[in-house]
Amino acid sequence: MGKKLVLAFSGGLDTSFCVKYLKEEKGFEVYTAIANTGGFSEAELKKIEEKAYQLGAKEHVTLDVTGEYYEKCIRYMIFGNVLRNNTYPISVSSERAFQAIATIDYAKKIGAQYIAHGSTGAGNDQVRFDLTFQVLAPEIEIITPIRDLMLSRQEEIDFLKKHGIDEDFKKMEYSINQGIWGTSVGGKETLTSDKGLPNEAYPSQLEEHSEKDIVLGFEKGELKTIDGKEYANGPAIIQALEEITSKFAIGRDIHVGDTIIGIKGRVGFEAAAPLVIIKAHHLLEKHTLTKWQAYWKEQLGNWYGMFLHEAMYQEPVMRNIETFLEATQENVTGKVFLKLKPYRFELQGIESEHDLMNSGFGDYGETVKAWTADDIKGFTKILSNSLKIYHKVNNKI
Repeated sequence: MGKKLVLAFSGGLDTSFCVKYLKEEKGFEVYTAIANTGGFSEAELKKIEEKAYQLGAKEHVTLDVTGEYYEKCIRYMIFGNVLRNNTYPISVSSERAFQAIATIDYAKKIGAQYIAHGSTGAGNDQVRFDLTFQVLAPEIEIITPIRDLMLSRQEEIDFLKKHGIDEDFKKMEYSINQGIWGTSVGGKETLTSDKGLPNEAYPSQLEEHSEKDIVLGFEKGELKTIDGKEYANGPAIIQALEEITSKFAIGRDIHVGDTIIGIKGRVGFEAAAPLVIIKAHHLLEKHTLTKWQAYWKEQLGNWYGMFLHEAMYQEPVMRNIETFLEATQENVTGKVFLKLKPYRFELQGIESEHDLMNSGFGDYGETVKAWTADDIKGFTKILSNSLKIYHKVNNKI
C-alpha cells in the first residue's frame, strides 16, 4: 500500500505491459497519464483511456500540452528555422520534453513516490524522460521495466495473455509517432543505410494532383493567416495548414543523425506544415533581416535545435537563445506566396513593408542610386588592403 506510481502511457504494447507488470508483479498503485502534443484525436484518446482502465490503472488522465508546446517551443523553432542536419524539424524530440514535464507535474500533484516510462535501452527517449524527471523531481524514483527486463515482444504478449489481456498486439510494419509538429515513421528500411521508405509507409497519401497557390501571412515571425483567414491560435493554424498541405504528400524525407547515446540512427518523417512554415518564414527573413542578424540567427538556431534533441531543454541558455530569437522577429512581418504541387512546393516570393530589397538604394545587377563608380573603386581598393599585405609579405605576388 502507498506505492503510488505514475506511468507515461501511450496504449502500445510496452506501456500496456508496464501497467500489468507494475501492478501485479511489483504491487504498485498505477496511475496512467498521456500527454497530448496535438497528435491524438478525441476518439483515440478515449480508446487509450479505456485500455488503461482495462489493464487495471487506478486512474487515467489526459494532459493536453499542445498550447504550451507551441508557446514555449514551436514558436522558437520557427523563429530559428530549426531543421536538424538541415532536414528534420525535430518533431518527436521536441515533444518529449513537454510530455515529460507534464507527466512529472502530475506525479507531484497526486503525491506519487514513483514514476515510470516504457522506453527501451536503445533509443533517445529514455534519456529525455529520465533527465527531465531527475531535474524536476529528484525525490521521485524512476522505474523502467522495459529497459531493465530486456524482454522480447513475444514475452510481453505472453505475460499480458497470462493476466487476461488477449488483445491483438500484432506489431505494425511501421512505427508511427504523430504530433502537431510532424510524424515520424520507423520501419525495416530505416534500420538500413541504403533503402528508402515505400510510399505506403507514410500516413498521408497523395490526394491532390493539381497545383494550388496559397499565401501565408506572418506577424513578427509567427504564422497568423492562410489566404487571409485568421485562426484562433498557433496550434489551430498549424493544423489547418497541415490539412491543406498533407494532401499533396509533401514534407517527406529520411533523417540521419547522431543519437544521444552515441550511435547513428535513421528515421522517416512527414511534416508538411512544419516544412512549409519554416521555409516560408526563412524566405521572409532573407528579405527583412540584415546580413548579421541572419548569420547569428543561423548559429543560435542550430544550437537551439541540437539542445532540444539532446534533452537539454532545461538548460538556462535555452531561455537566453529564445530571447535572442524573439528579438530578431520585430520586422519579420509580411506575406509569402507559395505554390503547392504533388510531393513538393515552391516559394514564389514575398510582400512586406520591411523588405530591404525595396530600399531605393539600387537594384542588384541593374542600377545604382546611392553611390558612384569612383566610390566603388575606392571602396574596393581599401577592402583589398589586408589581402595585398598578406600576399606581399609572404611573397605571393
